[in-house]
Amino acid sequence: MLLAHPAVLRDLIEQYETLSLLHADEGSPDVQQRMNDVSYTLCVSTGTRDVDAALIAARHRLPGARAADDSLLTQPGETTEVGGTSALPEPAA
Repeated sequence: MLLAHPAVLRDLIEQYETLSLLHADEGSPDVQQRMNDVSYTLCVSTGTRDVDAALIAARHRLPGARAADDSLLTQPGETTEVGGTSALPEPAA
């Protein structure tokens, strides 16, 4: 699957959020079509079928998202696996 560039994903997220805040789903046919287009493009760009899942996937692919997610999942002193090896730093000598 081709992955969209983070800048493209960020732009799509911003467009979707703006249209949602403006209640585009209740707007003119042109505005509703733009909302549908952005939703569809988000889904295609993330390989999902649901706009909510697409938003989660898109945000996860933005720079810094994974590091923030990983830090929330571990407690101090725990390790995470990165490429099959421990991500815990080597002890100082």
